[in-house]
Amino acid sequence: MPATTTSSADLASPIFASGAADAEVIRSLSLQPRILYATPEMSDFVKTGGLGEVAGALPRSLRRHYDVRVLIPGYRQVVDRFDHIPVVAHLRGHAGIPPCDLGLIETGDGLKVYIILSADLYQRDGTPYGDAQGDFRDNDLRFARLSLAAAELAGGVDPSWSADLLHLNDWQTALAPAYLEWTGQRVPSVLTIHNLAYQGLFPSDSLGRLGIPDGAFQMDGCEFYGHLSFLKAGIYYASHVTTVSETYAREIMMPESGCGLDGLLRTRAAQGRLAGILNGIDESWDPRTDPHLATRFEADDWKGKRANAETVRRKFGLAVSRGPLFAIVSRLVHQKGIDLSLSAAETIVAEGGQIVVIGEGERRFETALSDLARRHPDAVGVHVGFEEKEARRMFAGSDFLLMPSRFEPCGLAQMYAQRFGSLPIVRRTGGLADTVEDGVTGFTFGEASQTGFLGAVRRALDTFGEKKRLNAMRRRAMSRSFTWDGAAMDYSALYARALGNGGGLRAQAV
Repeated sequence: MPATTTSSADLASPIFASGAADAEVIRSLSLQPRILYATPEMSDFVKTGGLGEVAGALPRSLRRHYDVRVLIPGYRQVVDRFDHIPVVAHLRGHAGIPPCDLGLIETGDGLKVYIILSADLYQRDGTPYGDAQGDFRDNDLRFARLSLAAAELAGGVDPSWSADLLHLNDWQTALAPAYLEWTGQRVPSVLTIHNLAYQGLFPSDSLGRLGIPDGAFQMDGCEFYGHLSFLKAGIYYASHVTTVSETYAREIMMPESGCGLDGLLRTRAAQGRLAGILNGIDESWDPRTDPHLATRFEADDWKGKRANAETVRRKFGLAVSRGPLFAIVSRLVHQKGIDLSLSAAETIVAEGGQIVVIGEGERRFETALSDLARRHPDAVGVHVGFEEKEARRMFAGSDFLLMPSRFEPCGLAQMYAQRFGSLPIVRRTGGLADTVEDGVTGFTFGEASQTGFLGAVRRALDTFGEKKRLNAMRRRAMSRSFTWDGAAMDYSALYARALGNGGGLRAQAV
């Protein structure tokens, strides 16, 4: 059965007006602004990286100040969690974007989550974005549907609730401000860029099926070197743009890190519409209370930390050792500097160190790490895949975290490591530069080279031999606070500004 379609005039009127009068009455009874947090993944249900973690934590931190609801696609991993999902609205099709139902559920702690119910688009094997063969070929339709649903919720498609502001995340939701603009909806939006390298690029023949006006396909719009760019559309049309650390916000305005969008981002910064707000981590990352650990511990309880190290060594089949234990908890991809970690591995082993690895990614790195473990079975252990309990024990048991990322918008692993007394060895880039203090809570280096990284690794090895200094650094690292409270306050200030009642803005534009 062909998808129902509507004209642009239809989009601007019936869809967005449905229930709007009732929603206005209900809104008038609430003192809290209504925020819709639209995301392609959420740790409650499905995650592939840091965005899923952020989407599970930030909306909850914002709830003390706002009426926050989340919007996600109804992937199989989401829908299968519920026996019944109440439908609160029907979303009409637009151009080639199919119609669907909109469900609403409530998590155990009371967070309300809208779910886009479209089995054809979302209930598939694989990740939210693809399967073993690569990205899904209709990702343009799948995430235009997500973006359009966000815009429709701002327009009152749910008669009981409508958003005063959209908070959008990455390219998968970035068409929402554009749909608002094209339909004359004056609802403010904040777009958070978690990784500029992923832009949502599609051929220009996607324009028609996504209902994008011809006039928008230009430099001042959504055109990017002859392609449609979801992310550029979001940057261009959103009220404000944020990134996930202050350093990354500065970096993406430079040609070497701007992925072709640095000019537009410099313009947004000059307008006061680009800010860096550092991500946080949730309170479960606490070695004193974490139920996943073999032994819970606190600063100065190094016996407890060693107990976790022993558990990790047994799990990975390593020899009993009093030498330093290095961990890699990461996607195994070029961005994360896995080749640099491989280049330092022989030195680490020769100096009496051991390495444990968990993650998956590029086949070449999975193979190289597995080969390394075969050559050094007593000193190197590799688990291709991911299991959170195992990862938490690795943070708790390791002495050092290897994280020589070529670029890192924010990064969470270095925060987890510090809270658990594992000192990160990181490149000074993005959020790594903002969260690791060289020689105090970890070790940093500049140039993304074997020489630069190995120098930092040798400093870590030397520090391991100086127990007084090592323990002082561990204490400082474990005392760091990376809660969501600060980020939530900065986002609150940004929301106030976007909603037109912002005084005393904390989130400073770069």
